[in-house]
Amino acid sequence: MNSMKFLRHSWASGTLGACLLLGCTATTRNTPPDATMQQQTPTAQTAKPRALGVEMKYFDTSVRPQDDFFRYVNGTWLKTAQIPADKGRYGSFIELRDKSEAALRAIIEEAAAAQDTKAGSDLQKVGDLYQSFMDTARIQSLGVEPVRPDLARVAALKDKKDLPELIGSLARLGVQMPFSTYVGQDAKQADRYIVYANQSGLGLPDRDYYFKQEPRFVETRAAYLTYIETLLRLAGEKDPAGGAKAILALETSLAEKHWDRVRNRDREATYNLKSVAELDKLTPGFSWSRFLQAAGEEKTPGVIIRQPDYFQALASTLASTPLPTLKTYLSFKVLDRYAPLLSSPFEEAHFVFYGKTLQGLQENRPRWKRGVETVELALGEVLGKLYVDRHFSPESKVRMQELVKNLRVAFQKGIDQLEWMSPSTKAQAQAKLAKFNVKIGYPEKWKDYSALTIDKGDLIGNVRRSSEVEFRRNVDKLGKPIDRLEWGMTPQTVNAYYSSTMNEIVFPAAILQPPFFNPEADDATNYGAIGGVIGHEISHGFDDQGSRSDGDGNLRDWWTAEDKTAFQQRTTMLADQYSAFSPLQGLNVNGKLTLGENIGDLSGLTVAYKAYKLSLGEQGAPVIEGFTGDQRFFLGWAQVWRTLNRDDALRQQLLTDPHSPGEYRVNGVVRNMPEFYSAFGVKEGDGAYLPPDKRVKVW
Repeated sequence: MNSMKFLRHSWASGTLGACLLLGCTATTRNTPPDATMQQQTPTAQTAKPRALGVEMKYFDTSVRPQDDFFRYVNGTWLKTAQIPADKGRYGSFIELRDKSEAALRAIIEEAAAAQDTKAGSDLQKVGDLYQSFMDTARIQSLGVEPVRPDLARVAALKDKKDLPELIGSLARLGVQMPFSTYVGQDAKQADRYIVYANQSGLGLPDRDYYFKQEPRFVETRAAYLTYIETLLRLAGEKDPAGGAKAILALETSLAEKHWDRVRNRDREATYNLKSVAELDKLTPGFSWSRFLQAAGEEKTPGVIIRQPDYFQALASTLASTPLPTLKTYLSFKVLDRYAPLLSSPFEEAHFVFYGKTLQGLQENRPRWKRGVETVELALGEVLGKLYVDRHFSPESKVRMQELVKNLRVAFQKGIDQLEWMSPSTKAQAQAKLAKFNVKIGYPEKWKDYSALTIDKGDLIGNVRRSSEVEFRRNVDKLGKPIDRLEWGMTPQTVNAYYSSTMNEIVFPAAILQPPFFNPEADDATNYGAIGGVIGHEISHGFDDQGSRSDGDGNLRDWWTAEDKTAFQQRTTMLADQYSAFSPLQGLNVNGKLTLGENIGDLSGLTVAYKAYKLSLGEQGAPVIEGFTGDQRFFLGWAQVWRTLNRDDALRQQLLTDPHSPGEYRVNGVVRNMPEFYSAFGVKEGDGAYLPPDKRVKVW
């Protein structure tokens, strides 16, 4: 999480099924699925002893594992670690991101220092883009002038009938508009690309921020009003205070019609296929043909509207809002998009609101870190190729392939053993699992950046051209076959994801290092850590939303009515469990919003445990540092989720993110697993104890 909201791209927002942790986007798939999966057998664990792979110095032995496993494993770290001043949270994921960021810095600064890079080469683009960001003297001297052309386009708007073209053209630059579009696979016809349209337009993190009356939310709205006014004043608007109030009122009216995040998770409710003629009837006064032409999306076979009543209300809002107010709103969105790239008054205003107010940050990230992120967002796979060459070993990929194979076999066996599922639904689930595709480390085919021009004296132009290139890369998919080789994350991303339309799981290189994957560690620890991650992503294909798609990625119902009811009974129990967790006074985990991720965690760790036991074959697991194999398995999972949060960042996570806080990704999972009870002797009366009839097993 960081304050660089401006670098979001609307084209990258929609085709990911689910990912491991907060803040991610993705798509796609590569090699054909393994047709022989069902005939494979797990590879036996080597008898060679390995290291524990768990940092015992962070244990808090004053806490019993039977009472609070998260703090038993991470308690000393929680007491001694400090959240860096430029971060809203800190933990194992952030530590690896910092490591990845430092590796990228070395690559980028080498390119920037090189004297003989060929014009137009990837290294020239990397080095010059970074230099354009680091040239603060030039940026300071230019003030708001680099965005004057975009502001002039807004100022030139004379009639609301021309809004579709303006919104379409600004969207290509990554400027937030009242709605966003992206090209992705049609969820009900996954062999074609189509345009999706999604509600947008809010500067605050979620619709609830506009309406909650608790003091912190009232303060946040006041701070947002100040931020809007500041940007308008810096840009020379005549009435910045009045403009800010009008913008907040407009966004509040948009927020009233926004679907909440739980409703937006419903893949059936958000699938509404419309023709252009039908869209024009839905939004009278707004021409979709003109918008799609301006956005370069005119080749789409239709548009899937995710929230039809929002778009209907949006048309009324656009019609009733005075044209000057709409122009002020669009001008602000341009300024908001580019504020961190402009002179220090803009940059500081952006950080004060998005960093300090919303996340509780004490200081902005060092400029080199923001420069690295700018380069990474524009030239991600150029950096990815260099990162892989230096930091990812072929041996790691081979061992990951073995782990994934064992997890798939374990999931297959787990489906067969489900007592609540009928044979017909099991057969459908097995068919889907057999078609899972797996990507590990890095793409087989790297993206081409030859269309991108980078000038080290033109930061705003560089970012603008990058947005155009990536937008064009996305819309050029229309009418073409599905690109099975495309990745939705770069290799240097510390994350993983499942795509429902591709029916694939993807594990970038950067997550394949300790504490997630440790080549020197005991297999039990690795199965609990990266094995749990693999299981998590597989399980997303069978969570409450992923289970609505079949093995070909098509949204269709393959369940019997009785099995669907049994599944929903289990998932409802799990949602209720998590809704009882309250990490902040007055704010609980939203069990319905986090349900998919919680299913991923519980089912993922369950299948990882099964895979670990299968990997042992006839061998027993040794005791290492006094811990049995089963105990090490759970220790591996628990240390992955050590996390500290600032209250403001945690508040935002609870309201907006489908992932539960780290504490509950440990304690909320293990208390449902009988294997944990056996491993640590959990008994009635212990803090981690749940009565057997209250424990949930989904897969």
